[in-house]
Amino acid sequence: MVSERSDLPGGRAVLKTRALLAGAALLAAVAAAGCGGTQDDAVPAAGVPGITERPCPKAVNKDHGCIYLGIISDLSSSQFKGLGVPMVASQRAFWDRVNRQGGIGGYDIDAHTYVRDNRYDPATQRRAYNEIKDRVLALAQSLGSPTTEAILDDLRATRTIAVPGSYPSKWEFENVILESGASYCLAAMNAVDYAADEFGAKRVMAVHYAGDYGGDAEAGAKAAAAARKLAYSQIETKQGAAAQDAVVQAVLARKPDLVVLTTGPSEAATIIGKTVEAGFKGRFMGSSPTWTKSLLRTSAAGALKERYLQVAAWKPFATDSPGHTAMRQALGRVEPDDAYTSGWVLSYPLKAVLQKAAANRNLTREGLYEALGQITNVDYEGMLPAQAGNTSGTPNAAAFRESVIARPDERELTGVKVVTDFAAGPTTKAYRLESPCYETGS
Repeated sequence: MVSERSDLPGGRAVLKTRALLAGAALLAAVAAAGCGGTQDDAVPAAGVPGITERPCPKAVNKDHGCIYLGIISDLSSSQFKGLGVPMVASQRAFWDRVNRQGGIGGYDIDAHTYVRDNRYDPATQRRAYNEIKDRVLALAQSLGSPTTEAILDDLRATRTIAVPGSYPSKWEFENVILESGASYCLAAMNAVDYAADEFGAKRVMAVHYAGDYGGDAEAGAKAAAAARKLAYSQIETKQGAAAQDAVVQAVLARKPDLVVLTTGPSEAATIIGKTVEAGFKGRFMGSSPTWTKSLLRTSAAGALKERYLQVAAWKPFATDSPGHTAMRQALGRVEPDDAYTSGWVLSYPLKAVLQKAAANRNLTREGLYEALGQITNVDYEGMLPAQAGNTSGTPNAAAFRESVIARPDERELTGVKVVTDFAAGPTTKAYRLESPCYETGS
């Protein structure tokens, strides 16, 4: 379902809106925040949810009011806790830096009080959201696609902006979702284009999870293979290293030149390690969530270094850019992890929308919603190109299409070394994004 905006110029129906822990102490601090800390005495300014004239609980600027942002992430499940906890820590550090820089529109930003755990479960997400929704102006993070879907109707109805911790192409079609980076679909197209141009790949195979993560990337790989006139096949797989025997046999039987992986790290390591050990000569390119530095400590490390490339939405933790440098300084001494990088990058567009709404003298949910449609670029401080923050056009016109390619390297802080700058392949550039890739299967 796509929210309509019949009030937009030209009658446009839709507007494009836009992975380890630092230690047990960090987990405990975040989880504790998710279990309490509500501000029962925080009365919204002029009846606006999420804004008070009273200073924030730990205000940097004592004469400012407070804008409360909610965060709903995975803080305790076995699936994505390793992603969620660092992302939360990074986003808190991001907004604390904004406060030290003077806040926004006479307000400090609180991203500490309303942090909740969704356990990567849609029902838990709904309960957490219902608990905080009347006390926050926007969601600085909603981790996961199925979990964000669970609250999407209410986000639309209340025009509450949310920053997702996921990258399916369907977010390009949601007015209230404020994403960054190339979608799984467009990134997979970039992988196929790169392999065709750099390796002369003629046969492509997609190995993917079910759902909009794996399905969105599979649709992109299929579209790129068709555009480049490459032989194409695909196989859906389940979670768990023990469930990959059928995939291993399929890869060995079909002998593709490129395997596009959209799984988790353990599945990727199993598939790559076993197929290469069995004599497979092709290459692998993985969607961003397939990678974690810990894979370089597994028996598949040699095969990964020889045959695997990551298709990433942005450059890793140690990159020399103003934004990366600011992030590392704000975080202090942490174990390098690109989940921190993700949390930091994803925060820039919401900052831009808040600043625009403040300039418009309309710091309300409606004001953020309208400001979002006026943003044509975002200052990511070099972490992404400015045009990646365009939220003013149609999905096809404004979707950011560029990825970076990285290879495993144990000498790097997060285990990957960038081998290309931001770039979009010919298929990705020409593709018309007129509906979510996964939903159309195109």
